[in-house]
Amino acid sequence: MAKTALADVLVEMADTLVDDFDVIDFLHVLTERCVQLLEVSAAGILLTDQLDTLQLVAASSERTRLLELFQLQTDQGPCVDCFKTGQPVSVPDIRSASRWPRFTAAAAEVGFVSVHALPMRLRAQVIGALNLFGVEPGALDDDRLRAGKALADIATIGLLQQRAIRQGDIVTLQLQTALNSRVVIEQAKGVLAERLRVDLDQAFTLLRHTARDRNRRLSDLAQAVVDGTEQLPRPSRNPLADASGERP
Repeated sequence: MAKTALADVLVEMADTLVDDFDVIDFLHVLTERCVQLLEVSAAGILLTDQLDTLQLVAASSERTRLLELFQLQTDQGPCVDCFKTGQPVSVPDIRSASRWPRFTAAAAEVGFVSVHALPMRLRAQVIGALNLFGVEPGALDDDRLRAGKALADIATIGLLQQRAIRQGDIVTLQLQTALNSRVVIEQAKGVLAERLRVDLDQAFTLLRHTARDRNRRLSDLAQAVVDGTEQLPRPSRNPLADASGERP
């Protein structure tokens, strides 16, 4: 992993941190950069809401999203433990981990063998977890682990900007807005998948690329799709061709 590549990603992430940055798009870009930079198969992000309950906010692929949701539904898995303890959790080979039997079975079903969860925290405040999945067993080396922590830190700083740190209600509002937006986006993915006869990954990529092309917030376009006030054309080719996706 080149140090210049990490620097470029950190600059890219920092450049998005304006007052009205699109939280959902920012976090999805982060999951994609994790896959590219850290050479993992997939990445996901869990955030806590105002009730201190974890919610899925971003995932680099559909199977990652489903596995993360399974962890939340069962309240079992390394990513959940990472959030609860505020400490990294690394499982080089989940097939030999007896701590989370239901998660282990679910991960094996979708093809993941290793998982590394990094807390999203600032001092004593933990707001979520950045989760990295692999289809091969193995630990993250020191360079990739440090890079992963740096990416988790910049995501945390992006969500807890200085004004939000000073005002707890703004923190709650920003996180809850992100979670509410995610619900609308999932609904829009389903609408597009059914209407255009594409899979959910393709539907999300089309939605996101269209929002960028039209300089619109992802959540606003998703709401318009759900409301039926905006139609998106069927992609002429596989929209995943331009996306980083996950490694095979």
